[in-house]
Amino acid sequence: MRMHGLKICGITDNETAQYCVEQGVGALGVVFFEASPRYVTPRQAAAIFAGVPQDVAKVGVCVNLSVDTMLELAAIAGLTTIQMHGTESFETMQAVRDADYRVIKVLKSSGKNLVNDAGNLPVCTGVMVELSTGNLPGGNGAGWDWKSAAVLRGQYEFALAGGLNADNLIEAKRTSGAVALDLSSAIESSPGVKDRAKIHSVCRQAAKLYLNRIFWRFTRCQ
Repeated sequence: MRMHGLKICGITDNETAQYCVEQGVGALGVVFFEASPRYVTPRQAAAIFAGVPQDVAKVGVCVNLSVDTMLELAAIAGLTTIQMHGTESFETMQAVRDADYRVIKVLKSSGKNLVNDAGNLPVCTGVMVELSTGNLPGGNGAGWDWKSAAVLRGQYEFALAGGLNADNLIEAKRTSGAVALDLSSAIESSPGVKDRAKIHSVCRQAAKLYLNRIFWRFTRCQ
């Protein structure tokens, strides 16, 4: 069964992508941020996604790129979704959404600020909460207090990222109220190299959760 709410990000080869698909992962992510050890080009991303079923979201992580650049790389890579990690404007998010891509915006606030930030996004923008810190955009493998995201529970469907692994996945979802989860560095043997045993362990734990809501790609206005 496909776990549509589970995303494995920072994939750098097609073999790993195919293994994730076999394990039931519902979304695969590639990184277009050049300073990242997981960086790939749009053409490399297209090769990574080759043969991936249509029911699996293909997500590109971008940081403060122009609308034209994001649309170009999305077309080359065959993306369904663009995940924005920078300070992208309302207009930028709306323009990408208007081009029929699912937009996920990463928010790094909590409490009333988090609720306000989510409410100020364009309609149909997906929310991902990630409060850990580090030198690169993303969770950097660092844990944080997932209860900080619970203020969104009942108001917005959202994803959670940062410090997630097989040991804390269930608790993180329970305490936050997230409908989707995003993992990357915690399931690697080295930066950019995913570990199949760790992926398998995560998927076994994720299978115990209710992760069949489609979050990472469009089925309707979410």
